[in-house]
Amino acid sequence: LPDTTQPLAPHTFAGMVEAGLKERFDEKEIVRVLTSWRLLEKEYYRNEFVGEDPDVDCDMVQECHSYVPGLSIKPFWNSEDFSWANDLKSQYSEIREEFDTVMSNMAKLKKEGNNIWAGALTTDAAAYGEGWRTLVLMDRGRWDPVNAKLFPKTAKAVHKSGVPATEVFFASMEGPSSIKKHSDFTNFVLTSHLALDIPCSGQNKCRLTVGGETREWINGNVYVFDTSLLHDAVNDSDSTRYILMLRLWHPDLSPVERKALQFTFDCLEFPGLVSQDPGERFMAEKTVEAIRKFPLLETGGEKGFGSKTKGRKGKSSSKKNKGFGR
Repeated sequence: LPDTTQPLAPHTFAGMVEAGLKERFDEKEIVRVLTSWRLLEKEYYRNEFVGEDPDVDCDMVQECHSYVPGLSIKPFWNSEDFSWANDLKSQYSEIREEFDTVMSNMAKLKKEGNNIWAGALTTDAAAYGEGWRTLVLMDRGRWDPVNAKLFPKTAKAVHKSGVPATEVFFASMEGPSSIKKHSDFTNFVLTSHLALDIPCSGQNKCRLTVGGETREWINGNVYVFDTSLLHDAVNDSDSTRYILMLRLWHPDLSPVERKALQFTFDCLEFPGLVSQDPGERFMAEKTVEAIRKFPLLETGGEKGFGSKTKGRKGKSSSKKNKGFGR
């Protein structure tokens, strides 16, 4: 690794974010986050074989420009070890029913929703191809209030499960098609899929391969895996595959490290968080606090698809800005 022992220049934006981290958190508890932030500033790109035998595990390669050192690496995690995964699996029927109902009127969904089934919009996502599209419920820890209200049962199930999610979205994959081998370039978040509507479920038509290990998507199952490793996917059917996809903090991260990483995300979107102007900083902090709240209150939050709301559509939360965690 490059040398990360020296603090970043204080007059730069990166240096100001680093100072903000030190001001808000105990430096001893966020050493790995500071290292990660400095590595990003140095444009470090990790590309290493992390398997046991290159001849057997040739795809056990970790590629990432957003890298926290010291996190455990394995292609697939046992979803049963996560209580939130068990909760989501138990809610599959309700989530699937709501999804089918909303999807049954695509014209209304596109009229009422935000950036419905948007395609890959960044260079990093090019490997997904034109047949891979998303419908975002949460991005960078912020719920999309418009789309969440269109899928209230799903949003509430995710929220109540306690999953430490940074992103939540539905993802479609047309068939027949494939997603090329690629990395998602971040090692401090894992990816999870709730298999929602899988064509020919149980017939091995729709498959995901991570680090050389392959799993078949089966309706109702939850999968947890590391997309900093090379991975690819196949839909050999003639129909579209749908999943509920989540990105979540790596289990090895401490609660403090998660909050510190979230702070860096917030700074990239709201630079006023590290402003020298107390007023500007106060407004940025209040903005972040407001948008971080779950948008569905217990009273009136589950009107669902087709209900009228006073809120207006915002800009696309599916447009991924390249940067820390991208």
